[in-house]
Amino acid sequence: MDAIKKYLGIVWIALGLYVGYTGILDSVEKISSGKLEDEVFGYVVLLVLVPIIVGGLVLFGRYALQGEFDSDK
Repeated sequence: MDAIKKYLGIVWIALGLYVGYTGILDSVEKISSGKLEDEVFGYVVLLVLVPIIVGGLVLFGRYALQGEFDSDK
């Protein structure tokens, strides 16, 4: 079971990178739309939500790879 947790750590990190990539692309698309409400939403997503989501997923994956969630602790 601990080996599965370590493999899932890689999945979490990859998911975090994917979400960061798509979040940045979507935010840039919203910012360049020309509408004020889309620009504000794009900036909020880009500057607030993307770092929180990506940071959480990557940190969770790193802890899983390090064995912080192993059952022997």
